Amino acid sequence: MNRASIIIPTRDRLPYLEVTLRSIAPQAQQAGAEILVVDDAGPSAAARELAESVGARYEPHDGPCGLNIARNTGIERSSGDLVVFADDDIRALPGWLAAFLEAADANPDADVFAGRITARLEGRPPHSCGRERPPITSLELGERDVETEHAWGTNMAIRRSALHRVGPFDVSLPSGEGDEQEWQERMLRTDPGARILYVAGAGVEHRRTPEDSTLRSLARAAEARGRAARRVDARRGSAPSLAREARTLAGCLGHVIRRGCPSAMTMAAHSAGRLREGIRERRAPAAERPAPRAAPGEDFLSGASGTVGGVDAIRRSAVDGAVDARERLTGMRSRLTRAAQLSPARRRVLVLGVTRPEHRALAGAIRAELESSRHIVEIHTRGPDGAGKFENINRLLSEHPAGGHDWLLVVDDDVELPKGFLDSFLFLCERFSLALAQPAHRLHSHAAWQVTRRRSGVVVHETPFVEIGPITAFSSETFDVLLPFPDLQMGWGLDVHWGALAREHGWRCGVVDAVAIRHRVAPAASAYPRAAAVAEAREFLSHRPYITAGEAESTLTTHRSW
Repeated sequence: MNRASIIIPTRDRLPYLEVTLRSIAPQAQQAGAEILVVDDAGPSAAARELAESVGARYEPHDGPCGLNIARNTGIERSSGDLVVFADDDIRALPGWLAAFLEAADANPDADVFAGRITARLEGRPPHSCGRERPPITSLELGERDVETEHAWGTNMAIRRSALHRVGPFDVSLPSGEGDEQEWQERMLRTDPGARILYVAGAGVEHRRTPEDSTLRSLARAAEARGRAARRVDARRGSAPSLAREARTLAGCLGHVIRRGCPSAMTMAAHSAGRLREGIRERRAPAAERPAPRAAPGEDFLSGASGTVGGVDAIRRSAVDGAVDARERLTGMRSRLTRAAQLSPARRRVLVLGVTRPEHRALAGAIRAELESSRHIVEIHTRGPDGAGKFENINRLLSEHPAGGHDWLLVVDDDVELPKGFLDSFLFLCERFSLALAQPAHRLHSHAAWQVTRRRSGVVVHETPFVEIGPITAFSSETFDVLLPFPDLQMGWGLDVHWGALAREHGWRCGVVDAVAIRHRVAPAASAYPRAAAVAEAREFLSHRPYITAGEAESTLTTHRSW
């Protein structure tokens, strides 16, 4: 195993990348470290030639996937105990890598190391009154190593053991929207005593070429960063009011006028980006706005009801129709149907559910669809009889044990299934080795967790958890651990506990987008008091491990073909 792996995500910036590699390669060679260039633009002969010319490995994606996916790719394909991340627009200063390695050796209780970042404009900078710093990520905490709150992905190192413990970077976050911060915050939630150390000697210059140093280019970049920063604040529930954003923008423009300071236009552009994004948020449909944070002590809740109705339901239904049309026109559905007729071999599937009298017709349609499968399907249901869902499922399990079956499906009585559902669903579950899985919700389905909604052009997206309903699939490898289920009335909190068990046992979890279902009748918590469900979940999780809502909403890997 290498002592260190240096991961450089890049996309269409060959001149920047060349400077980065020329500054890093000699240091890596001296330390015996490997370099991986992860090309998020897709394969490029020129980028491969450049990487290999300095002894780096070239690892391209098939096409643009995003910064955090590139980071995760680098982690998966590297082996160093210390994983060092560098942007493709830096120049590593002498002693950079050695300082990281020395800090890691001297501080075995620290997991994350933040390197010094100095902004460098290589062109003629805009005139400034001296109060503004270049609108480029920087980190200057002095000449001594000290603890800090955050490391920036431009120049940071993380122990591989910490990456294994905390999990991969959240691939659902767009580049620049708190991507590395989310991982560090997740680490600190998992281990409040974890340390992040600023390493003064691990310095880089964060460069802008002459053409990127013009006021126009800097202002454009600042405006984009402002919009991203507003979205991060909105997700955290800490976004200022629009009036406050407007006052900040007015103050920035006033500074430009009073002090004759063109450079401050970058600050104004950043503030304008925040205000523009805030206005967009206000105009967006309610279901698309960032979910509010859960109340203290309720970090196991999604923070949203997920109920779909009114004009929003009409809009979502139209988008669903467009996605359906695309899947038919591209032939994806017919290819999936053919593949599912050949693989896997016939499986024994146990289906259990609770059927309410008012949903008898819909439950009959669900049964008919499942029984049309080529697999060996055994279906058992019962009425509520005054007991909770999982109490009833356990009664069914005692009468019809899961042993001897390949899969267990727990199915609610208020969903619409697409034609050929079970064959296609099991094909994709086994194709991607999922141990816990659920079909995605259609966009106009009631769904409290955003991560479970279907994604256009996606076949399966892997997640840290699956919901307790409306359809949950368990492979036989989970039976000994998960069955019988806890005797819960409402079941809230059980799914985030499953997420912790999946992490412990190395089970893969996922949402199957290609066979999306509609949760048609009952919005979440419409049949029981929310307060009672929360109280039950809080008590259940008080002495059990679980993943938080923030972790549950993350996407680990996205698959667009099988």
